[in-house]
This record gives sequence, C-alpha cells and structure tokens, in this order.
Amino acid sequence: MGFLKEFKEFAVKGNVMDLAIGVIIGGAFGKIVDSVVKDLVMPLISAIIGSPDFSNMYMVLKDPASGIKEGMALADARAVENAVVFAYGNFITVAINFILLAFAVFLMVKGINRLKRKEEVAPAAPAGPTQEELLAEIRDLLKKQ
Repeated sequence: MGFLKEFKEFAVKGNVMDLAIGVIIGGAFGKIVDSVVKDLVMPLISAIIGSPDFSNMYMVLKDPASGIKEGMALADARAVENAVVFAYGNFITVAINFILLAFAVFLMVKGINRLKRKEEVAPAAPAGPTQEELLAEIRDLLKKQ
C-alpha cells in the first residue's frame, strides 16, 4: 500500500502536471512550426532554389540495372531492389524545421527573461521596523507601566 501512496503523491505533485502540460503544448507547438515550415517557408526557399519539393531530392549512389529513372519519386527510388539512395531533401526540411523551432523557443525564453528582469526592478515594499526597534519599543512601554 505504501508504494501506491508514494506513486499518488508523485503523480499529483505540481511538477508532474506542469511537465504533462508542457509536453502537450510542445506537441501542438511542434505542429504549428511544422506547418509554418511546410506551408510558408519551404515554398519560398524552393522558389529561390527552383525545386518545388525538397522531400523528393536525392542522389543515386548505386543503381543496379538502371532501375531508377530521372525524376522518380523518392519512395519509388527506394523501392528499386539493391539500389542505394542518398535522400538529402528530407534532411533539409527537418533542419529548417529545427532552426525555426529553436529560434521560436529562443524568442520565448528571451521574452520570459525580460519579464523576470522587470519583476526584479520593481520597487520593494518599505521595510518595517527591525527586531531591535520593536524590542526597544516594548522595553520603553514596560518602563512606563
């Protein structure tokens, strides 16, 4: 029974709940960044480079019996028996996705740090009397009695 009680205390603690919420929000944020990369950034980059789709960019390292034809989709090229395909296009997409995600996280952390600095600069509440002052006041009141 002690094990279940310990597990319940662990699961109900705020840190576990904060972590769970962070994972859920992180997953949703990852989908947003993925959409930004696929729908907004990649079309611009591919318009500059000239290729409309990075995922089908690859280089044939070994092509037995000329099974891979020019312009073949990556999935079809990988399906050719004994062919070796160096698929760098998907890596480019993932790398751009990572850079954008890291930049977005950097901006969020920078904003949070700025808010924390403003909280630190906020004026402190006026300090009350010190312990010595309170004791002296009590002493003086006792002398008057």
